[in-house]
Amino acid sequence: MNRPFGDDMTVLKLGSRYLSTVCDTQVMVIRTIQDALDLRCGGHPMVLAGGPAQRSAAPEPDFTGGTLIGKRYIDEADRIELLCTKAGTGSLSLGARHLLVKQAKALPSSD
Repeated sequence: MNRPFGDDMTVLKLGSRYLSTVCDTQVMVIRTIQDALDLRCGGHPMVLAGGPAQRSAAPEPDFTGGTLIGKRYIDEADRIELLCTKAGTGSLSLGARHLLVKQAKALPSSD
């Protein structure tokens, strides 16, 4: 099921949880913007937790990098942040743009 990107735009709300329709990935919104976004996992739109979650076939080949539990994912501009609460085989993206694992900040030295 190869769908064009951009069809499933939604405004993400802080604290909301989203589920993948192609793998076990689950995320919680930590930081967001007011614009509608095309949140995807495995190349397919994610759905709000608690609603009907019907499985699609499988992740798209370019979106099989997987997600890691406890990691935070951000967009390139660092406008949104998602916390992975359950790992899966699909990778997170906004449309066709992959989300990045947020790097931990270096602690100051104790000299």
